Amino acid sequence: MRTVHVLQGPNLNLLGTREPGVYGTETYADAIAQCERAAAANGLVADARQSNHEGDLVDWLQEVGREVAAGRSVGAVLNPGALTHTSVAIRDAISGAQVPVVEVHLTNVHAREDFRHLSYVSPVARGVVIGLGTFGYELAVQALASLATTTQEEPR
Repeated sequence: MRTVHVLQGPNLNLLGTREPGVYGTETYADAIAQCERAAAANGLVADARQSNHEGDLVDWLQEVGREVAAGRSVGAVLNPGALTHTSVAIRDAISGAQVPVVEVHLTNVHAREDFRHLSYVSPVARGVVIGLGTFGYELAVQALASLATTTQEEPR
């Protein structure tokens, strides 16, 4: 069975308690359970990881690239958190490892502070889901499953 990787960056482990008026009350565990259900419904298994460290995300993206190349993975659902707006390293890992990525953000980043409008990830992502809370993870899993069965096109 192929894997969909769910990678989450800084502070996402605090879901449900971190600024619930902004990020909602669903917990990190709730979001992972939603991903696991969506993966199973699409004939996949979810491998969910979270780190507050940029280098971990870079290492994991490179690992996912190898798994995709070997036919064992459909790619990564990625919520890089604040690293979205600062990390060229994450952008380069996606591009260099040729990882199909669907970028996810819980909030509508375009309706927030100006610095959140820039994403280094979006230009190399296959798609972006923003502003739909944890439901965005489910949609991203479905999108990667669909992309994996409908196209062999290389990611940008």
